[in-house]
Amino acid sequence: MTTLHTEKRGERTTPSFMSAYRMMWMLVTFDLPVDTKRHRAEAMKFRQFLLDQGFEMSQLSNYLRLVNGQEQFETYTRRIGSHLPERGDVFIFQFTDRQYENIVRFSDQSRRTRKKNPEQIALF
Repeated sequence: MTTLHTEKRGERTTPSFMSAYRMMWMLVTFDLPVDTKRHRAEAMKFRQFLLDQGFEMSQLSNYLRLVNGQEQFETYTRRIGSHLPERGDVFIFQFTDRQYENIVRFSDQSRRTRKKNPEQIALF
């Protein structure tokens, strides 16, 4: 019989395999040329690829995704690397779920409440 180890996280208990320090956010940010019809099509194809991979658009050139650890982060990084547009810059950042909780957001000149982290990972 397998024992499920847990850690306290605020008011709830989270299984250790879903630790807020193991769970990571990927932020893909990019600056792609859109000066020609071909470049615009490539940029749109890249954006659609990120959506198909489970990323969520935060801003037009910023996409976020929650991953379960470094191995999954590397898997998605390789997938992105194999679907890069011909020109432009793509940056991939990683930060823990705990760091994500501390992001400060301003919108329309006022501070917004923090976005709640997902309670669970959807498997599909």
